[in-house]
Order: sequence, then structure tokens, then C-alpha cells
Amino acid sequence: MRKYEYKIVDSKDVESAGFFKGKKREDVETYLNSLGAQGWELVNADFRELEGRLEFSGVMKKEL
Repeated sequence: MRKYEYKIVDSKDVESAGFFKGKKREDVETYLNSLGAQGWELVNADFRELEGRLEFSGVMKKEL
């Protein structure tokens, strides 16, 4: 039987280009791609774009 590890992720986990700037699409993509390279798979996500900022929350999983 396969076993999985789960991880909750959201916008606060993403490093942005500047302290007062919101998260940009590229910042979120870089963050998610780095997790994908570690074996994490995004299985559920809620994305919201507000005034040019991208916010999200999601669930990731990877096989143990």
C-alpha cells in the first residue's frame, strides 16, 4: 500500500521580490516549482488575484 505525506501551503510561504510588494505570479510559480523538484505534488489549490497580487492556499502530497 502506498503511503503519503501531506503539506498545507499558502501565500505566506512564498518569498516575494520586495518587502512591501505583494506576491507575484512568478514568485508563486518559483515556490511551487521548487516544491515539485522535491517530489511534492499540488493536489488542491484555491487561487485569488487581488489588485495585481496573487494569493493562494493549497494541499500538496508526496509519496513516502
